[in-house]
Amino acid sequence: GVYTAGAAQRFSNMDGYMVGKEIVIYGSGDIGLIMARRMTLEGAKVKAVVEINPHSSGLTRNIVQCLDDFDIPLKLSTSISYIHGKDRVSGVTLTNLDENRNPIAGSDERIDCDTVLLSVGLIPENELSVEAGVNLDIKTSGPIVNNTMATNIDGVFACGNVVHVHDLVDFVTKESKIAGKNAALYCLNTLEQNKTVDTIAGKGIGYIVPQHIDINSKEDVNLFMRVQNICQNKKLVVRSGDNIVLEKKRLHMIPSEMESINLKYDTLKNITGNISVSVEEV
Repeated sequence: GVYTAGAAQRFSNMDGYMVGKEIVIYGSGDIGLIMARRMTLEGAKVKAVVEINPHSSGLTRNIVQCLDDFDIPLKLSTSISYIHGKDRVSGVTLTNLDENRNPIAGSDERIDCDTVLLSVGLIPENELSVEAGVNLDIKTSGPIVNNTMATNIDGVFACGNVVHVHDLVDFVTKESKIAGKNAALYCLNTLEQNKTVDTIAGKGIGYIVPQHIDINSKEDVNLFMRVQNICQNKKLVVRSGDNIVLEKKRLHMIPSEMESINLKYDTLKNITGNISVSVEEV
């Protein structure tokens, strides 16, 4: 009665097997949200989607289309503290969490169910990267790349969910075009290798890809990043040393939705040191 969301998908998609009738899903990322809808459409009753954070880890559209449209409750700042049952899951105990993720005494709630689906985070597909000896970023668990999507291994380029987990395929497409073009240039022995600077995740930023930028690039460079918390009416500030390179106002930012900043190639010419991005007041 306890499965990962991926295992449940396989049972349903490949084997035509339903994992349960009354389900609680742990984790509100996009996979967890989509599985809530899928299990409902397959005839199960999804009792709740449980999330330890004070906000969902999925896209807003998936919260609306997968939970709200089916009246499935989303329980935020809540953990599954106990799974009941012996030969089969019979229920779970939910516990509310404070701002430090500590259990709140007296907040326990039992929900009867026969299945628990775990959807508690994705990491990049990095098995090939590890086997090839590619250096990985401890924050993303994917390869460290520069703006050509080149790794530290000569001739090895990476993109998409190999590098970091994406929420929209549009960003995967952007990265794949960059990686494909530069891999072709490498094969033609015309890919320039210039001096690079590091990108640094400043205040409020979880990570930045690419991790290195060629400041002599003849093309624009896209920085992909995620904020660490929900932000309202803030701005993203790009700096090189103490100098502000670019500022972008954002009315609303959440960790589950990737942010992208475009650095024009003529702007890169004025950069002399490492590039940092931070979330600041407008």
